[in-house]
Amino acid sequence: MLGIIQASRAKAFETVNVALIETYWSIGKQLSRKVNEADWGKGIVKELVDWLGKQAPDLKGFSASNLWRMKQFYETYAELPKLATLLRELSWSKHLLVPSPLGHAVPLLQTLRS
Repeated sequence: MLGIIQASRAKAFETVNVALIETYWSIGKQLSRKVNEADWGKGIVKELVDWLGKQAPDLKGFSASNLWRMKQFYETYAELPKLATLLRELSWSKHLLVPSPLGHAVPLLQTLRS
């Protein structure tokens, strides 16, 4: 019985994680387009963060720096559709080694922070 509970719990965590990564990917994509097409910058993103905070005060994890990381996440892997699909299946918070576009392995979060 414990095995059933643990397997179901792991599946639930995986499903939530995929949904979060898809959310981060979509936000990053939208921000990337707005920055490129509408000249959005730090001021507009800060306004967006403030607006989100007013609309949903209990919403966590959507600071200006996190939104910029989501944009960077999208831009780093958008040109690599097979890798981008795989990355959306992996945990956002883990230190992962993934091939970079330059052909060598680097920690994912280090790439996102640089």
